[in-house]
Amino acid sequence: MIDQRVIIEMGMGNDLHGMDYQKAAARAIEDAIRHSTLPIFDSIGLDHSDMRVQVTVGVQDPAQIDCAALATGLPRGQVTVLAVKGGLNVPNPETGDTAVIATAAVEAFLPTQHGKWRLA
Repeated sequence: MIDQRVIIEMGMGNDLHGMDYQKAAARAIEDAIRHSTLPIFDSIGLDHSDMRVQVTVGVQDPAQIDCAALATGLPRGQVTVLAVKGGLNVPNPETGDTAVIATAAVEAFLPTQHGKWRLA
C-alpha cells in the first residue's frame, strides 16, 4: 500500500512584537487548516486515524521550534512536523522590534491500494 496526497494547504502566521517563532508557526498552521475540510472520510467510510499529516513550517530560526508541541495542535491523523529555514524576520529600526513571519504547508495523505482508494 502507498499513501496518496489528497490535500495541501498553505498558511501564514506572525508574531509582531515578541519574536516568538513558536507562536508564529502555530498561527501559520492554524491558518492553513482553517481553510479546509475533508468530507471524504464520511463519504467513503475512512477513519481519521488512517490519515497521515505532514506539516512543514518555515521560520528563520528552525531551532526555536518545538515540533512535538505543534503536532499536538492538529485535530486528526498521524501527524509529523518538520521545521525548516524559511519565513521572514522583519526588523523595525525605529523600535528595535522584529516581526516574525512563519509559513506552513499542511499535507494530508490517505492510503491507497494499487492506485485505488482502500475502502474500510
